[in-house]
Amino acid sequence: MDFEKFCLQILDSDPKIRFASAYDQWGVRLGGGMKPGVKNLLSDHAHKELVNLSIMDWKARKEMAKWVGKTIYTLGEFEKIKRFSFYLGEDNLLLVSTEKDTNTESVVKDVIRIYYEHKNSE
Repeated sequence: MDFEKFCLQILDSDPKIRFASAYDQWGVRLGGGMKPGVKNLLSDHAHKELVNLSIMDWKARKEMAKWVGKTIYTLGEFEKIKRFSFYLGEDNLLLVSTEKDTNTESVVKDVIRIYYEHKNSE
């Protein structure tokens, strides 16, 4: 999958999406980033820490899958933003952040649709 194109399409899908980036299971960025013109709320150090915590959470959820099924996405709602984690198969994680007042259902629906479009075009 071309993760740069995938993340760019996600960024373009909704004006309230601030950030979309894909990572492998080791925290290596595969593509994406901050939408141009949007101010990053995190320092580089805080961003790396958030990615590492998200990956640890993802790995823990993979262990739970044998009982409750695979996680599709998780959502953290903060005072300033919403942050989504989408689980892309066994090996990749997509992090998306949006403005606080974004439509959660719309973001989830669009990201999943875009993921399957890219996955099926391989």
